[in-house]
Amino acid sequence: MGAKILVIDDELQIRKLLKVTLQAHGFIVLEKTTGSDGVLAVAMERPDLVVLDLGLPDMDGTEVLQKLREWSQIPVIVLTVRDNEIETVALLDSGADDYMTKPFAIGELVARIRVALRHAAHAPTEPVLQVGDVSIDLARRVVEKEKQMVRLTPIEYDLLKVLALHAGKVMTHHQLVREVWGEQNSEATSHYLRVYIGHLRKKLENDPTRPILILTEPGIGYRFMDFA
Repeated sequence: MGAKILVIDDELQIRKLLKVTLQAHGFIVLEKTTGSDGVLAVAMERPDLVVLDLGLPDMDGTEVLQKLREWSQIPVIVLTVRDNEIETVALLDSGADDYMTKPFAIGELVARIRVALRHAAHAPTEPVLQVGDVSIDLARRVVEKEKQMVRLTPIEYDLLKVLALHAGKVMTHHQLVREVWGEQNSEATSHYLRVYIGHLRKKLENDPTRPILILTEPGIGYRFMDFA
């Protein structure tokens, strides 16, 4: 049996499109049209992932996300027509795993669903992470590109580790600063984040000016590509 996907969206056409497409890819699809019914379905039906629309009739999708995060770490991909960087950052910082702006490419959504499910199924404690031609040995703190050792500073390594552990997921500036430097001085440290991202690209990308491994999400953060 395929993974169980819960779609919480009050638009009939969107639900039809997602149901047909996801079922064609082997997923089991559940549908709810309100936030309250969606939260209840997560508790009762135990889906593997939620596709959540922000514009629901009874409550905002952000409230649904907050309610879920009080007791569940189920992967949540948010669908929104609001192309607002501040709101997107707030959603990701509040626990959304990914987001897509309507109208969206259905093939890309399916790919992001698979990435989120893969990471939810495997705890990030594997001794060696492999992403493309880059490997990260967590036990030995050794990074290799094309089987050649890459020398990283402690900060560069910690930043790369956080990105790789969340490969395929958008990480906001705030999340990365918090994970690498801690909560203090987050505003001042955001400048250093851009500097260290540049250092990592120079060491890991084939062409640092056209990165394919560490991608920028403008105004939001960074996404470490998942090639699996």
